[in-house]
Amino acid sequence: MALRVAVVTGASSGIGKETARTLATRGWHVIALGRDPARTAAAEAEIRAASNGGRVDMIRADLSRMAEATRAADGIAALTPRIDVLINNAGGMANRMVVTPEGLEENFAGNHLGPFLLTYRLLPLLRTAARDAPAGSVRIVNTSSDGGEMIPGLHWDDLQLFDAFLAGRAYCQGKLANVMHARGLASRLADDGIVVHALHPGTVDTNFITHADATTQAHIRTRPTMSPEAGADALIWLATADDTGRSTGGYYHQRTQMPPNPFALDDANVERLWRESERLIASAEG
Repeated sequence: MALRVAVVTGASSGIGKETARTLATRGWHVIALGRDPARTAAAEAEIRAASNGGRVDMIRADLSRMAEATRAADGIAALTPRIDVLINNAGGMANRMVVTPEGLEENFAGNHLGPFLLTYRLLPLLRTAARDAPAGSVRIVNTSSDGGEMIPGLHWDDLQLFDAFLAGRAYCQGKLANVMHARGLASRLADDGIVVHALHPGTVDTNFITHADATTQAHIRTRPTMSPEAGADALIWLATADDTGRSTGGYYHQRTQMPPNPFALDDANVERLWRESERLIASAEG
């Protein structure tokens, strides 16, 4: 029997690493992506040690760079002809505006555009798995945040906030985009039997906020935190449980479905973001 295959981004630490490790203990073929060289190497060793009859591959990529997202997708396709689960977990916070060599604002690129491109490139492998898998068992899960609920919507006239950059706003826009991306995928992939959900995992005790501005760090430190194991629970549940394969396009906090930002429920907004994302990626690719 062929191993089930999971691609987990942001797997060098935190809930991504815990998700990859748990799936490895269940005998999956785990393809894990990380950005930081040292953390990625350490995570690879830990996930391999936990593997129970499965297989572990690690790819290093910075998804804020579209060329690296494309390279990562090509690397994944060289390792497997199918993907049963894609977990778009990579993301981060910034304390200042950085423009990448491709001309994109780094925080929005890493939180949304890179995962958007990676997912698009991996759709053929997900569709291959869905053709001979039970309906709803092939999944895509986007890790979002309640930050996406804290803004009225996306700033269409300046989506990357080049003219009025605020680090907190940039993060919230990327996290709202994760939910909208999931809803756009859900409608496009329903006929393929592929389920897509988004998740706000809660505040997890990790190094995630260390690059955020001081105000954001101070605010987050006032919130109760959970362990990476607890934070990964709902991510693994959304990716593998039978119950969560019976619907698509949901937004969850822990194991409870929640209403997202109303802006994300407007199909016109979802489709506009899809078009804008394609345009920005095309401009970066030259």
